Amino acid sequence: MIKIQKIKMKKIKVVLGMSGGVDSSAAAILLQKNNYEVHGVFMQNWDDSDAICSAEDDFVDALSVAKQLNIPLKKIDYIQKYKNRVFTQFLDDHKRGYTPNPDVLCNREIKFDVLKQHADKVGAQFIATGHYAQKIKNSDGVYQLAIPKDRQKDQTYFLYQISQSDLKKVIFPLDKYNKKEVRKIAEQNGLINSRKKDSTGICFIGERKYNDFVGQFIHSTKGNIVTTDGEIIGSHSGHIFFTIGQRKGLKIGARKGGADKPWYVVHKNINDNEIIVAQGKDNKFLLSDEASVKSLNWINAEPKSGSILHAKVRYREKPIPCKLLSRKNLLIVKFEKPCRAITPGQSIVFYNDEGFCLGGGIIDKRSVPSLNLSLR
Repeated sequence: MIKIQKIKMKKIKVVLGMSGGVDSSAAAILLQKNNYEVHGVFMQNWDDSDAICSAEDDFVDALSVAKQLNIPLKKIDYIQKYKNRVFTQFLDDHKRGYTPNPDVLCNREIKFDVLKQHADKVGAQFIATGHYAQKIKNSDGVYQLAIPKDRQKDQTYFLYQISQSDLKKVIFPLDKYNKKEVRKIAEQNGLINSRKKDSTGICFIGERKYNDFVGQFIHSTKGNIVTTDGEIIGSHSGHIFFTIGQRKGLKIGARKGGADKPWYVVHKNINDNEIIVAQGKDNKFLLSDEASVKSLNWINAEPKSGSILHAKVRYREKPIPCKLLSRKNLLIVKFEKPCRAITPGQSIVFYNDEGFCLGGGIIDKRSVPSLNLSLR
């Protein structure tokens, strides 16, 4: 009888970002099952015990999972880089009237760089994350960022600034799984964090009030709250504490002869330090039919002017039809129907009919024609 010698396939090294949460932990299991040699990286971006992402607690969870799965785990402190390249930008954006999204900037400026650098050190060919996203290679050998199976958890919105070279190198193990299945994978493998709650909100603010936190770092000046007719009806403690579409915190009571509807922020006049307000959730002053976009990133080829795509102006909202128009160094986005509470500083992300994320940029200005504030 001839003995057949089993040939062991050499495992491919991959560096996985491990946050201590269930998603990245399940991603580690899936990678191992697909014959990858997993090397974990825990990235600490904040040193404040009041933050959501308590580094100490999360690291304990990540370390527990890594030990159980026999994965080497490297803790990397990038606190100073985060403060210099993400948090400073977060504060600067507030000063000029924007409502920033630090999670998008962190993916671009920090996380992928940290993973790639560690991959070079350990000789890993790939990097991986626990994002709900997928990549697809087309017939030309070009990679596309695509919507995953779990559309409710789709995180391509936060990944639109990824480069083609990074997309080629990254693996998204959760691309074909929904959240329920991911928790089941963790539970079946006895992971301690299988039922751990997802973190929400901006991680470095935590349980603190947003205004109290931001006010520690930015000097604010009192100003007027003004109606769209120019009538002063209140005062505010600083425009940095308000965003388009905001209802709470205005402290405007009922007015004699006024409509019995709540007030909303519809514009921020930074030069005069004014907050412009109007009544009603669907007030016409909250609606915009176009926006200008800057700081663009296209994962593949830039769409031609006149292209019809779908745009997400917020993470949780459904993509809406739009037309892209190039105008000098700006991109003008015209929406098929007026869009509510478009917010300067937030990301706008574009998708085609096939569910591919093409890229996006930062909303700079929005049109409010009836207020005569067009793209201001």
